[in-house]
This record gives sequence, C-alpha cells and structure tokens, in this order.
Amino acid sequence: MSAKIARGSQSRSRPKAKSLSRGSSKKAPPPRMLDALPLSAETVRRVSGWIFLAVLLALAIAVAAALQVPQMIGTSIGEAVGQAGFSVKRVEIKGLNRMQRLPVYSVALDQNSMAMPLVDLEGTRERLLRFGWVEDARVYRRLPDTLVVDIVERQPAAIWQHNQQLTLIDRDGIVLEPVKLDAMPDLPLVIGPGANRRSGELGRLLAAAPEIKPMMEGATWIGGRRWDLRFQSGEVLALPEGQGAAQKALVKFARMDKMTQLLGRGFARFDMRVPGKFIVRVSREPGSTVPDIEANVPTGAPVDARKTI
Repeated sequence: MSAKIARGSQSRSRPKAKSLSRGSSKKAPPPRMLDALPLSAETVRRVSGWIFLAVLLALAIAVAAALQVPQMIGTSIGEAVGQAGFSVKRVEIKGLNRMQRLPVYSVALDQNSMAMPLVDLEGTRERLLRFGWVEDARVYRRLPDTLVVDIVERQPAAIWQHNQQLTLIDRDGIVLEPVKLDAMPDLPLVIGPGANRRSGELGRLLAAAPEIKPMMEGATWIGGRRWDLRFQSGEVLALPEGQGAAQKALVKFARMDKMTQLLGRGFARFDMRVPGKFIVRVSREPGSTVPDIEANVPTGAPVDARKTI
C-alpha cells in the first residue's frame, strides 16, 4: 500500500510542476530574445573602459616606437653588459702590409659606446672601405674585450702621372697614395687623363708580349683612344686604337724586335697606327742617319723610314 502511494505521488508530482510552469503569468523568454535585450549601464561602462584602454595602449606603443624607446632599452642593456666587463679594451688589426695602422685604429675606436654589444661593426667596415688601400674589410668581436679588424689591401700595379703629380694605383686604377720622385717603385708609369682607369687594359695588352714589358719605361693614354709606349732606350711605339688591334700590333713589334733588334739602335719613334704599315722616325739630332733594317724585317711588314724635322 505504501509502495503504491509512493509511486502515485511521484507520478502526480511531475504534471504538477508542468501545470505551475504553464500557469505562470511570466513566461521565460527564448534564447534569441535574451540576445536582443539591452545591456546594463554597468556592462556598457566596463566594455567602454576596455576599449579605451586598448586604444590608449596602441597609442602608447606607437609613441614609444617613434621615440625609439626599444632602442633606448637595448642601449641600457648593452651598457650594463659593458659595465660587466664586456667592453672594447683591445683592437687587433690583421692584413696590413703597406697601409699605416694609425688610421685603422682611429676608425675602429670611433664608436658611440665601447660596450661590446653596441659596437657598430657594419658602420666601422664602411668607414674603412673609404681608404684607397682597403679593398675589403671584416670587423668582428672577440669576447670578452677585443675588436678584430681584418683588412684586405689592394696591390700596387702602376704609377699614374697626371697634373704633374705621381700616385700609386692598383690594377683597377684606384689611387692608393702619392709617390715621391726620388722613391719611385719599379712599376710601369701611365700618363694622361683617365690613364689610371686603363691600367688593367694595359696590363692585358703587355701580357700578350711579355718580352716587351721589362724594356718599357711608361705608357701614355693618348686622346682617350690609344696607347703610346715609351721604352727605356728612348723610343716610342704608337699603337692603333682598339684593344684587339693594339695587341696584334704589339705582338708583331715584339717579333720584329727579336729578329732585327729595333730598340736601342738610334730610332726615335715607331708608328703602327696605319694597318699594314710600319713607320719609323729617327732622332732629331743633327747628322743622325736611318739604320738599315729593311733586310731583316719579316715579310709582310713594309717599312717607311722617315727623318723627323
């Protein structure tokens, strides 16, 4: 009996709950209606506050970037590292043979801060490359306190005479340093405006006739077009325009000199500018004569011997 009553009460309790829910005058709004309800004033204030803080934070970041605040923080950290013992106390220079060491030291030590993290490696390298002698440079740190500068020097290739001044140049015509007349190195002399930029071309030209190079004293770049070669024995050889034509003429002259010994026999000038002709001029000295060379000149090299007036 009691068991039945218990089951009956449970069965009746459920409908009662439903009837109360249905009979209530205030019905629960569906989920979509909840979303449409207006927010409370407190919630609006909180959301507005967060939006304001986000905008303020974005402005603060922009201002900090404009004022280089991150760099200032990095600088402070770098200075702290330097005070801990990691600062430049030595400069080690490698690769110098001809250039003075003092200018390199001066550039390496010209830093806004000597703290190792703050040393401007790329800026130091760029300043070193402004020196004529420096073809390349590498700058790096060796912890805890050494700045290493590794220099690649340019190699002297010739002496350039221009505007009554002598300067040492490399194969690319880069000016290295002035040269004193009483201390000239044993290098070819190139003369004339722009001759320094043609020194590499001259080197390739002489490489075609290596037996001529030891007898040369200098070369003059004429009119920005061609070379006149001057020999130690006093003669001048006028070469034609164009690298190919000049090389062909010089090889031919070297072969003729080997067979007839043109140099050192009293001639003043050899002119090979006209294709197929070999014009010879003798000295201006009174009583000079034209040496007999026609019998020894190779076939195909006609000679026009003239006495200069």
